[in-house]
Amino acid sequence: MTPIPWDQQLARLLVKPLARTPVSPNQITTASLLLALGAGWLYASGDRGAANWAAGLFVLARFIDHADGELARLTGKSSRFGYYYDYVAGALSSTVLFVGIGVGLGDGPLGTWLVTAGVTAGLCAPIAMGLALGAEARLGTGARGYPGFGGFELEDGIYLLAPITWLGGLIPFLVLASIGQVIFCLWMLAKFVAAGRRVDPELPTT
Repeated sequence: MTPIPWDQQLARLLVKPLARTPVSPNQITTASLLLALGAGWLYASGDRGAANWAAGLFVLARFIDHADGELARLTGKSSRFGYYYDYVAGALSSTVLFVGIGVGLGDGPLGTWLVTAGVTAGLCAPIAMGLALGAEARLGTGARGYPGFGGFELEDGIYLLAPITWLGGLIPFLVLASIGQVIFCLWMLAKFVAAGRRVDPELPTT
């Protein structure tokens, strides 16, 4: 049995007080998306101070992204729409992040190359999402999961964005992220191809 990631466990604890309020899982997803969009906009400004705030906003958005599913399970408000909305919001958040960083670094020493790296990484996010949905349609639940170990998943590396930004490491981060996103897309493509024919699974809800 795969262990529940640490950030998801923390989100489960913190979201419990919301179970008796009018707050819905989809509202939390929207809040996460808005924070990520704000972070992308701040990164795109090219201002060092704005980028520092952007890093904190995006890390917060990523953490909040775990809370919607936990609230849905606690309150019994899971839905097919919420499941796909969470998917799309996550992909859009990643796209805005990488493109925003690339645009913000466009006036730097590597200029157009960094903008290209940001756009490349950003485009990979929705492509990977589509491939994941395709694999899930064939395999059923579990096709979406990221590689993980010891309570941490591959996607948890995004939490390092904050210290990387604050320490001035955005250029190497973006270069490595663009390479990593392409590799992740290829991994999802291999997963989709290996899935074979459709088996009409019962898709999950969040």
